[in-house]
Amino acid sequence: MADRSLPLGPYAAVFAPLPVEGRAETVRRRLGEAIMLGLLPDGSMLPPESDLADRFGVATVTVREALGGLRDDDLIVTRRGRGGGSFVKAPRDGGRAALLSRLSRVGLGELRDLADHYCAISGHCAALAAGRADPDDVARLRRLATARPALEDPSGIPRHEGTFHLELAATAQSARLTREEMVLQREIGPVLWLADAEAGEGWGALRQADPHGAIVEAVSLGEPVTARARAEDHVRELFDAVKSLHRVARSRRRR
Repeated sequence: MADRSLPLGPYAAVFAPLPVEGRAETVRRRLGEAIMLGLLPDGSMLPPESDLADRFGVATVTVREALGGLRDDDLIVTRRGRGGGSFVKAPRDGGRAALLSRLSRVGLGELRDLADHYCAISGHCAALAAGRADPDDVARLRRLATARPALEDPSGIPRHEGTFHLELAATAQSARLTREEMVLQREIGPVLWLADAEAGEGWGALRQADPHGAIVEAVSLGEPVTARARAEDHVRELFDAVKSLHRVARSRRRR
């Protein structure tokens, strides 16, 4: 079996060092999106402020400001005293309201640009996976492709999409591409997958074409050109679906 060891996992990516600008807001967004994606489960305790500051490479006051914003977003609750700390409070709607609000603040051009970037990364990961996957990799991808998220769990569909795309990137056996996939999942993934989540019980009908299955089939046959095309088609389909939600979100914001 191919060496699949990578220097950065999904949980560790949440706490990776930040750029210099807008650090408090970046901490707030990164933790908030991790909560909405289910990477930080409901009820779990965040590391202490000093530990978070060390992990993110920021001042403790920056972390404190970010946590205050997360409390305002009703995504964490802080308890004082012995056994206290900041605990994840996953939104009942799986983050739908927060994501729609975020979508309303993003211009369509910026959203398209991010989708193009994600399309390129996902397509290249699929192409490399088609040339490097072993039978165990294919079996793992196929299990993920045939799994169906729990529709009663609002975060189930985003988690399902995110897990599949991360596994596809890992199968490409490129640590850099896997890290880039993680970055893009934080930046645009939850918004792109919002259209799937909004479909709710209609998810099955929306996914009759089985895009994950088509990608896995091309990977299993060792067809990089087809695998790339299927992955790119999948991202474009998600972008087309979210464009309608973008119009709705923007119109609600103007009211």
